[in-house]
Amino acid sequence: MDITDGLYNLWQNTGIYNLILSPDPKLHGVAQFLHVFGHPIMLVICLFLLWLGIKKQYEPLLMVPIAFGGILSNIAFLDPADAIAGPNGFLGIIFNFGINKGIFPLVIFMGVGAMTDFGPLIANPKTALLGGAAQFGIFGALLLALCCFGFTLPQAGAIGIIGGADGPTSIYVTRALAPELLGAIAVAAYSYMALVPVIQPPIMKLFTSKEDRIIQMEQLRPVSKREKITFPLVILFMCIILLPSACPLVGSFTFGNLCKECGVVERLSDTMQNSLINIVTIFLGLTVGSKLSADHFLTVQTLFILILGIIAFSFATGAGVIMAKIMNWFEKIAAKIQHREPKLINPLIGSAGVSAVPMAARVSNKVGLEYNNQNYLLMHAMGPNVSGVIGSAVAAGILLALCK
Repeated sequence: MDITDGLYNLWQNTGIYNLILSPDPKLHGVAQFLHVFGHPIMLVICLFLLWLGIKKQYEPLLMVPIAFGGILSNIAFLDPADAIAGPNGFLGIIFNFGINKGIFPLVIFMGVGAMTDFGPLIANPKTALLGGAAQFGIFGALLLALCCFGFTLPQAGAIGIIGGADGPTSIYVTRALAPELLGAIAVAAYSYMALVPVIQPPIMKLFTSKEDRIIQMEQLRPVSKREKITFPLVILFMCIILLPSACPLVGSFTFGNLCKECGVVERLSDTMQNSLINIVTIFLGLTVGSKLSADHFLTVQTLFILILGIIAFSFATGAGVIMAKIMNWFEKIAAKIQHREPKLINPLIGSAGVSAVPMAARVSNKVGLEYNNQNYLLMHAMGPNVSGVIGSAVAAGILLALCK
């Protein structure tokens, strides 16, 4: 081999040579353009996601590693199998262990359970209906994806779960039902979670009047330690009896919560709340981002998924608010019959029925304070918020049983 051949081989192995691919004679038009320039386009998109995470602080703990993983996945190699995100690469190996086997979402659910306080839900159990109503977004989007956009039933189920605004659940369901859509669905789920303060307030105001927004709720009763220990066990056994397919998610969540509330395994609870969930979040973000390669992400399907995701999330928010208004209507009738003052729910907390904990509850509180600066709804909103986490896990179990 002479020096000319050596230099040419070196040139072929540079990123500049491999960044823009050669035209494919089988492709034409937009498909050919995306084939040639797909990697540079995805690098720009990933830099934009990185900017959202750093500058705008939109779910930065996941947006930053997802965006960085996307950058790594679009580094072009001559042999895709040996790329960082390829089957033999660093992120590919971690992806196979953590995502394909379903380990990372379950560990994150454990950590979320260890950080969750079921007290507001136990003190006001009827707010669980708000979390249940918010799951309408999941099944509404499923029907739209199936009937109007031509997705298969498993793909529609994976897209619908975006409406739960729960990233780990979305990943868990998608890797089982439609792994080819994982990158787009994960980005949509976490993007809409991050955009809760932007998306939800207009929908909340659309379905409520000023009189609704200024409703003040009674202070919640104290909840005993025994109730907090018993509650996760009751939830788990109900799941075992009624919907075993949801037990991996619900079991991880309730185990983390039990460790927090029992008070005898503080070291385990602290580990789940901090070091364990942080380590897994790093790997989860990077490996999900590794699926943002140009050939998987730059498709018409991805556009449809983003559209359906925002529809699902909007449906979920609106359904929670409407359910609160329906509950108030029944409460007024019951109070009139019993000759007492009605105990109304502020419909704004219905929007917290999505499982974006605790951001959705904070948004409910913020909007409430805009109309009544003495109306603190945060603890009331945490009831539907944590019930939304359980609801999305149950919905995931239903989808796995229905669509797999």
